[in-house]
Amino acid sequence: MTLLTRRRFLTISAACAAVSARAAPASAQWAGIALGAPASLRLEGLSPTEAAPIFAAVEAELNRLEDVFSLYRPESEISRLNQTGILTSPDPELLNVLSLCSALHTASDGAFDPTVQPLWLALANGASQAEIDRVRHLIGWDEVSVDIDAIRLPHRGRSAITLNGIAQGAITDRIAALLRSFDLQDVLVDMGEIAALGRRNSGELWRIGLSGPDGTIAKRIRVQDRAVATSAPAGTILRGNQGHILNPQGKNPTHKAASVSAPQAALADGLSTALCLMPVSDATTMVSRFPGSQIEMLI
Repeated sequence: MTLLTRRRFLTISAACAAVSARAAPASAQWAGIALGAPASLRLEGLSPTEAAPIFAAVEAELNRLEDVFSLYRPESEISRLNQTGILTSPDPELLNVLSLCSALHTASDGAFDPTVQPLWLALANGASQAEIDRVRHLIGWDEVSVDIDAIRLPHRGRSAITLNGIAQGAITDRIAALLRSFDLQDVLVDMGEIAALGRRNSGELWRIGLSGPDGTIAKRIRVQDRAVATSAPAGTILRGNQGHILNPQGKNPTHKAASVSAPQAALADGLSTALCLMPVSDATTMVSRFPGSQIEMLI
């Protein structure tokens, strides 16, 4: 799966027709960090002063979500699960994401598998080939028990999961929902993945640039009330020139970059991660199982 600080492969093209500063409609922008990656918001129709309390609410919600999903916080829910092999009374946000993980695992014929975390750690830490071979038997999403009362890993103290291929999308969705609760209609949310609500002040659709592994924009799309995610294995390189999106069967990635649009950012995020590991025909079949989802780019 993906590293929390993985290089982002979405860029936002915000050019619009020139207007005078006096005539331009108000907009407010925020920049920060979410799960170790740059994050930003753009709220159309609000001045920075009007947006200040909303941005404060966003920051508080991001802090709460980090306590659920961040592998960098030792007391987060996912960190405690990995440390002890069991998490009682899991947060509903975590349960929702794990439910989507199960659906993606099934639809991708096992290519999407959060239990690759021990393999990722072995590769990142320069482990020997023998140790890498030993940790492969810890991979297996079907052995994870997920219940409303508790989540259990099969090999306590050795198994671990990562949600780096889906959590940034989930956080994007949650922040978008928070902004809707303030009756905001025209918003661009980028928490590592993008949710584009409504339109720009100019009346245009939001324009999103999809970048390939070399960082150049390979395609531009216009979206409204949709989410967009892009994944690329070479965003972070591990041991032996191994990309950070790992196939649980040990096969090499099939694509250098994959972009998906969908009704929810978590779904787009998980699909784009899985697509990097699948042949085109299988990828098309998988995406078709999730209504409203669409492959935007495969390289």
